Amino acid sequence: MRAGRFNVVSRTFAMVDLPIPKPAENEVLVKVMAAGVCLSDVHFLDGILAPSSLESDAVTLGHEVAGIIEEIGSSVTNFQLGDHVVVVAGIRDQNGKLRTQGFDYDGGFAEYVICLAENLISIPLALPFEQACIIPDAVSTPWAAITQTAQMQSSESAAVFGVGGLGFHAVQLLKVVGCSVIAIDPSEFARNRALEIGADFAFDSKDPDLIAKVRSATSGTGVDAAFDFAGVSSIRKQALSMLAEGGKIVIVGIANVPIIIPSDMAFAYRRTQILGHYGSEKFHTEEIIQMVSDGALDLSTSISQILRLERALDAMTQLREKVGNPIRIVLKP
Repeated sequence: MRAGRFNVVSRTFAMVDLPIPKPAENEVLVKVMAAGVCLSDVHFLDGILAPSSLESDAVTLGHEVAGIIEEIGSSVTNFQLGDHVVVVAGIRDQNGKLRTQGFDYDGGFAEYVICLAENLISIPLALPFEQACIIPDAVSTPWAAITQTAQMQSSESAAVFGVGGLGFHAVQLLKVVGCSVIAIDPSEFARNRALEIGADFAFDSKDPDLIAKVRSATSGTGVDAAFDFAGVSSIRKQALSMLAEGGKIVIVGIANVPIIIPSDMAFAYRRTQILGHYGSEKFHTEEIIQMVSDGALDLSTSISQILRLERALDAMTQLREKVGNPIRIVLKP
């Protein structure tokens, strides 16, 4: 089978030929039908992110995967051949440590992928693989950040910094919760796109009057939460300045730099919070699949481009350089 492998020692990516793996008794072999390309994949190649527990020098990338069950281990009883599934993007080992697919173990930039049966979720036959594959990260991660980490409630206000892949879906999902949403992005194209999917306001992060505009849009109080999906250090200072009393910053995008609090007095006096967020749990992915099935969430506009698996490196280059301001590029073997 063909697979896109990254060597963490030589820091090189290549499409290679590998044997089709055989599932152990508690595993399933999935024929990959679609795999989403995430900015985290680019950060991995660029050295911003590193695996936490990779057991070899190379790994097959890809943590957003949907496909069809091709082979089932002997002890697996809850799936059948031909089932349509998505793969949860991470597992916890016997010590409870989180391991991420496509970083710590082989992912879905391949024709086939081996998965623990417990990490699979069935999807409706009507749900296109191209849309389904992005749910386990591009959609479930912002959902978990909104509902679990930030615990957003209806009628609260939120600023979303970076309305690309995850931020685009955060705008949609915050509206599902019933929040007012301010989209913040330097790209006019991205801002207009955010308004089309329900953002109440959209402002340029480079606007010198940004803080004043956010406070005006919130009747002077500021936002209850600011979500950093961009992973840009400078915007965190902006976010602190636009929070309401007791407001919180939720950092999802990774810059791998120190977090700076300009004034500890203001931070303490206004009871500000800084929260980190990573990934999602299996139930978050299940909730999103149900939303899509019920028609409460539309992912039809989320796929910016579909490329063949062999063009995985091209896809990551396009994402790094923001060619066409993609939400998600999807690979198909």
